[in-house]
Amino acid sequence: MKLNLENKYDILLPSGDVKNLALKDILGENKTILYFYPKDNTPGCTTENKDFTTLKWDFENLGYKLVWVSKDSIESHKRFIEKQELKNDLISDTDLILHKELWVWGEKKNYWKTFMWVIRSTFVVDNHWEILAEYRNIRAKWHAERILKELAK
Repeated sequence: MKLNLENKYDILLPSGDVKNLALKDILGENKTILYFYPKDNTPGCTTENKDFTTLKWDFENLGYKLVWVSKDSIESHKRFIEKQELKNDLISDTDLILHKELWVWGEKKNYWKTFMWVIRSTFVVDNHWEILAEYRNIRAKWHAERILKELAK
């Protein structure tokens, strides 16, 4: 599957710059780990984002850029980055365009109630924007380490 690169998204760069860019401009010609998470400043998302931040240089040494996506606003992303000292690009997909394109917006059941929620997912994308691997409905803890091990093989 090839990603649709034309829609524009608000992105917060590690430098603190905010830009509205098409996905092709965000990814560039890099191999990318595109990670979807439910909510800024929640325990599971914080754990996973910190794990990816800790391993950022290892991913970069393998030639991968890290890009995170959530439905949270840029303002929420700013607070999240500052509070947790994160170092990666964060896409704000408030209209859920990218979420729906990659089927990471779906039903969740909790206490016998069903509601729509982000399905924590990660995609490995090559430099031609083809999806090489996908991990859906994953557990946050140790996920970054597992992907790194698989890519390093």
